[in-house]
Amino acid sequence: MEYYLNKNYIDSKCPFAIMKFSNILYEYLILNLDNYDEIIILCIGTDRSTGDSLGPLVGYKLNSHIIKYNNIHLIGTLEEPIHAKNLVETINEIKLQYPNAFVLAIDASLGNLDNIGQIIIKNGPLKPGLGVNKNLPLVGDISITGVVNVGGLMEYMVLQNTRLSLVMNMAETIAKGIDRTLFKLYKNILDKKTK
Repeated sequence: MEYYLNKNYIDSKCPFAIMKFSNILYEYLILNLDNYDEIIILCIGTDRSTGDSLGPLVGYKLNSHIIKYNNIHLIGTLEEPIHAKNLVETINEIKLQYPNAFVLAIDASLGNLDNIGQIIIKNGPLKPGLGVNKNLPLVGDISITGVVNVGGLMEYMVLQNTRLSLVMNMAETIAKGIDRTLFKLYKNILDKKTK
């Protein structure tokens, strides 16, 4: 499959969104993980803005599932969000503590009206804060963004007035998709060891 060459869009309202998301993410990881020791799931955003809470909500939903996997670390939850004020420090800590980690970065984004509700997976880093004109460093080996609202005008206001149900649905799809992907990865690794 050539998923990793593309920018993939998944409609979070589609009944098969979790399965589609998981299959694409699995292909990305299988193609990229050989040279890394561990995976960091970095969920970016803040719990103080509905539209920007996608990352922390994904972290919150994944938190209890991640503990069953070795060498997978979750950073960014509702309790301890990673946002503009602590992102640079967090990136530096990741480089120091996990020098050979593969980083999966998750964040909300603003986009066109037709893309609201779409989850985008692409090979390469994301640029946090782009929708609200913040100058933050690129982060991630694979990026997952959820288009939560329309961009282009009064971005802070738009993020504050984003529907929570949309963000919750997208967070659920991403969290369940990641959990399903990790299960498949570990099953694949165990199968190889027992052969």
